[in-house]
Amino acid sequence: MDAGIIIQIVLLIVGFVFLIKGSDFFVDGASSIAALLKIPTIIVGLTIVALGTSAPEAAVSITSSLVGNNAMAVSNVIGSNLFNILMVIGIAALLGELLMDKGTLNKDLPFLVGITILWAIFIVIGWDITNIEGIILLIIMVAYIIYLVYNARKSSEGNKVEKPKLSLPVSIVFMIVGLAGIIIGGDMVVDSASYIAMAFGMSETLVGLTIVAIGTSLPELVTSLTALKKGENELVIGNVIGSNIFNILFVLGASSAISSIPLDSSMLVDVVFMIFVTVLCFVFGKTQEKYDKKEGAILVTLFIIYMIFAVLRN
Repeated sequence: MDAGIIIQIVLLIVGFVFLIKGSDFFVDGASSIAALLKIPTIIVGLTIVALGTSAPEAAVSITSSLVGNNAMAVSNVIGSNLFNILMVIGIAALLGELLMDKGTLNKDLPFLVGITILWAIFIVIGWDITNIEGIILLIIMVAYIIYLVYNARKSSEGNKVEKPKLSLPVSIVFMIVGLAGIIIGGDMVVDSASYIAMAFGMSETLVGLTIVAIGTSLPELVTSLTALKKGENELVIGNVIGSNIFNILFVLGASSAISSIPLDSSMLVDVVFMIFVTVLCFVFGKTQEKYDKKEGAILVTLFIIYMIFAVLRN
């Protein structure tokens, strides 16, 4: 293998480390500042932590959008959402039965289906995601967060405040270092992935759907498997659904609001498959209010089939 490619693969891995650890530092710093300001813990989880787990996808897609790499900006989100549902839920369901929270099943999951279809409509209208459509997605995100916070404040946990883990100066340093890591990591991942794609004759769409999407989804996988190990099975579904919602509203919204993203009609198959997988996730949850081993096996198998299709299509 060419030495240049080996260097770029190493830089890609380092970039993923910067992204993941950067988001961890940012969340820790921001959460501590929120605790010092006496902001309820549940609100911190719904806002800072939720946005923090989508930071790797946001960094890659926004960086891609800024440099005109539109295929990777969108395929990263599609691949990440597919990986979250098919592999994170699929693997977790194979390891242990996943129960559905009523709120997630009746509100969050249908909302995810709705915004996925809305985003697909935006694409089909003109084979692009315009600045205005990006702003619309961001407005929906703000409204969704306000709705979550409003409901959270009415719960028994609504006013509980977590004790800050860090002092104010250290929290600020954590946020600055974390943000720097996210920005630097995003830039490294996009540059290295683009180089590797050209070197191996792979399309940037394929790289975004596979290598980049899986790498940026590692926080969701680790978080879900940790929750499963602790017996907090319901958190797995909530983590995935929340991440996918923020990927569409925040990541794609911010990317297209900064720079309109034109798309190739060849991505129609990927968009349709993402809608199918999201609806299937809803159907599986609605039928039994849980995911069992059989459904987990179906989800993982679908991911393998789709990856084979994506590679052969390239």
